[in-house]
Amino acid sequence: MSNTPMAASPLTRAVLEIDEYASGLGWDQPARLFALVDTARLRAQEPGLAAQLGLEDGQETSGLTPIEQDEIGTGKALDEFLATIAWPDAVAGCALTVERLMLPPSAEAQVPQDLDEAALTKWVARHPERQEVRMTVAVLRDGSRDSALRLREKDSPTEVLTGKDLVPGLAEALAATFEE
Repeated sequence: MSNTPMAASPLTRAVLEIDEYASGLGWDQPARLFALVDTARLRAQEPGLAAQLGLEDGQETSGLTPIEQDEIGTGKALDEFLATIAWPDAVAGCALTVERLMLPPSAEAQVPQDLDEAALTKWVARHPERQEVRMTVAVLRDGSRDSALRLREKDSPTEVLTGKDLVPGLAEALAATFEE
């Protein structure tokens, strides 16, 4: 968490830690899913795993530890995949990092109306104003949420935008993984 502000909430710190991790892997990566677990609880209940993750005693005791899950299959749409997830009680929250192409609001009027999803994806990919963005979104069981956005053209830790409502649809989909 070298670039993570210590004054930030545990959820914000977890989002920025995941963003930093994803940044280290480079661009053009698949979506990655993380369980968020209470660090103190992890140390107490799973000391071997905590040691394996480098969470020695004496470090911060209040916080969230992201644990990357198995790779997300590419054969299923992301929303369909998320609908299949259920988390055990030990998981306090979850996070997802995913790359997408984005258009500025000014381009919305240019979008042809008769395109199916595949054709729309191709149209956006060819648009001169498109931006590549990495979104990291996290939610907790209690409804808290946070996110980080990083543009490929401004790929720097000082250029990461954070906020709880940056990607509301994805946050809702992640929150639904905790519904019974």
